[in-house]
Amino acid sequence: MEDDREWMYEGRIVNGMFANEWGDKVDEFVASALRHPECVNGGTAIRCPCTLVKCQNKKFLNVETVKVHLYRNGFVPDYYVWIYHGEKQVHQRCSSSVRVSVSETDQMVSENMNHTTYHRMVCDAAGPEFNPDEEPNAEARNFYDMIRAGDKLVYEGNSKHTQLSAAVRMLEIKCRHRCSQAWFDDMSNFIQELFPQDNLMPLDFYSTKKLVRGLGLPVQVIHCCVNNCMIYWGDDSDLNSCKKCGHARYKQKVRGSGNRLYIRKLKVLYKKMHYFPITPRLQRLYASTATANEMRWHSEHHMEDGKMCHPSDAPAWKHFDGCFPDFSSKVRNVRLGLFADGFQPFGQSGQQYSLWPVVVTPYNLPPDLCMKEEFMFLTVLVPGPTNPKGKIDVFLQPLIAELKSLWGVGVQTYDISKRKNFQMRVALMWTINDFPAYSMMSGWSTAGMLACPHCMEDSDAFRLIKSGKQSWFDNHRKFLPMNHPYRRNTKDFIKNRKVTKQFPGVRSGDEILQDLNNRGLRKVIDVDAEVVNTAISKTCGWNKRSIFWDLPYWREHLLRHNLDVMHIEKNVFDNIFNTVFNIPGKTKDTYKSRDELNKYCRRPQFAQNLVTSKYPDVPFVLNKSQKRDVLEWVKKLRFLDGYASNLGRCVDANKLKMFGMKSHDCHVFMQRLLPIALREFLPNRIWEPITEISLFFKQLTSSSLTDDELRNLDEQILLSYAILRRSSLQVFLTQWNIFQCTWLTKLGLLVQSIIVGCILQKDT
Repeated sequence: MEDDREWMYEGRIVNGMFANEWGDKVDEFVASALRHPECVNGGTAIRCPCTLVKCQNKKFLNVETVKVHLYRNGFVPDYYVWIYHGEKQVHQRCSSSVRVSVSETDQMVSENMNHTTYHRMVCDAAGPEFNPDEEPNAEARNFYDMIRAGDKLVYEGNSKHTQLSAAVRMLEIKCRHRCSQAWFDDMSNFIQELFPQDNLMPLDFYSTKKLVRGLGLPVQVIHCCVNNCMIYWGDDSDLNSCKKCGHARYKQKVRGSGNRLYIRKLKVLYKKMHYFPITPRLQRLYASTATANEMRWHSEHHMEDGKMCHPSDAPAWKHFDGCFPDFSSKVRNVRLGLFADGFQPFGQSGQQYSLWPVVVTPYNLPPDLCMKEEFMFLTVLVPGPTNPKGKIDVFLQPLIAELKSLWGVGVQTYDISKRKNFQMRVALMWTINDFPAYSMMSGWSTAGMLACPHCMEDSDAFRLIKSGKQSWFDNHRKFLPMNHPYRRNTKDFIKNRKVTKQFPGVRSGDEILQDLNNRGLRKVIDVDAEVVNTAISKTCGWNKRSIFWDLPYWREHLLRHNLDVMHIEKNVFDNIFNTVFNIPGKTKDTYKSRDELNKYCRRPQFAQNLVTSKYPDVPFVLNKSQKRDVLEWVKKLRFLDGYASNLGRCVDANKLKMFGMKSHDCHVFMQRLLPIALREFLPNRIWEPITEISLFFKQLTSSSLTDDELRNLDEQILLSYAILRRSSLQVFLTQWNIFQCTWLTKLGLLVQSIIVGCILQKDT
């Protein structure tokens, strides 16, 4: 095969037709794969390398089906080295268009080791350094055991499978068909009867797992209190009951009643969590030739035309470098981001269970890699069935302890690209969450009138007289320039009110930590935390001292917690769309809001008619005919594969609404469709600020931004919000959503550039 494989991603379709030359090269690819028996299943099936989620070099299909998939979907990205189809030569990525092979020494090593697919799997999974000239340590010894297992055939005369490949294939079949351990043991015994007596096939499930254990990642199963009070870890690992609530660690040994008593032979836990250490996975990024060079990308790339395309281009990253020059001077040190969210593993119709995975990702990698699935490392799995809420710090203890060790001491790591050992250190840069999870991570309550962690006690929120609900209406004018005319406007906002107050600025890490210390807040893991923190939280917005403050560098960060743009964008879209379509139960234009409106603002045209007891129509709500036109238009829309889901399925023509839209659907609708859908039906004074909010999110989530663009965004979103408030009801957008947008933008270059880097999305 030729070295230049750009053809895989270019020239598939020419003038609307499939190119013959591209098809010829696909035939060459298939023929090349069939020449490697170890990559062929059943004689005619190979792994399909198309972009479908089910395929992507995971699923075996017959060659004709593979060709059809490739014609229809194209090759999976960056598959220039056909490692799943028998190719032995390893390439290193140098740039987007130039790729060179590794040194001749690497090729000689590969030839001497008789590299197979499973050898490559072992090499990719192998941990840190190994040196054949030295006495191998335990980890290196496991590596050599794997290499030897990759060389040994299951029995003489069988050239298709080695001991390792057969074991991995058996485990794959077990997982794919969800077979039990008993089935696995019985099948292993049956295979022993079929094979010659001197075969090397593992005897049972235990021996199979023991053989391939070196390929896997370590996991720690840690016992938990059933009430999430503590974990039996560290100094508390030998306790038999919770030191806070007194609940037993294990279930009772004696069960039943009367004459039906029986005793458990084994101790049965009430609850357990799983912790996956991050150190070996970070080491493997440097042990693999595919990623070792990329781990230095954050330092070696250069900004083009002042555009920020990666978190390393942002002020928060540079500020951290200035605070810790010793750490930043060693470019192979790792920067991490952490994000957590809960989900229902059994679906909406199944058992109510809240499972919280905590994931970290390395930001050393370039933008097109750091957000890919294979570089998102699951570290903590917080068990349910209930939401851990503020007690999530209990389950983060092992992760924080490992992060402290990796910052202070580091770990010796082998860099295969430089063929040297170095001391790798790690820093956690920030967390990324939606707004409720922000409270869980930071310790600042995001409910009530002090919900804004930006304003904190300086909040201007107030309670509505009739409903008693919190409102942040007209809190945005303090962010405007002091000479802005809206500050002196006493008619279009809260009546008879001028705003002379100016936002004092964001508190530094030292100021926040000093505040926590002065108030005497406890960490959740402290024995008296619940009593002390409950009393203190009644007088301020803090409800705990976050465990992240245990990290010695946490106070120096300009940014500690980020909001997920996709969550905010979905909430803003839902409120705009539901209000414009006047969806019952979801619209913000209700009779209660109309009733309280004129107590705060001058909107007599929206007041209740005392004769008919009805409220007048408002200009931002569509009538039935207009709703039907918009939904019919949405139903006929067609998108490119992978751009968006079929929005036509979300249309309910009878109830004149849309349902079941996912975050990405709202993302596409908000940025691309909403201004077009409402253009003909809303007055300009309302349509224009809605369009500007749509463009704000579109530009904020673009793949690169400049300082000037961020400044314009910062100024424009406040003006758009003020114009919308001035032109329509105060409830058009909920204060909670707009407060998030205001907070997001008022941090200016700092937050926006980081969020663009953290939640980086290629412009689809």
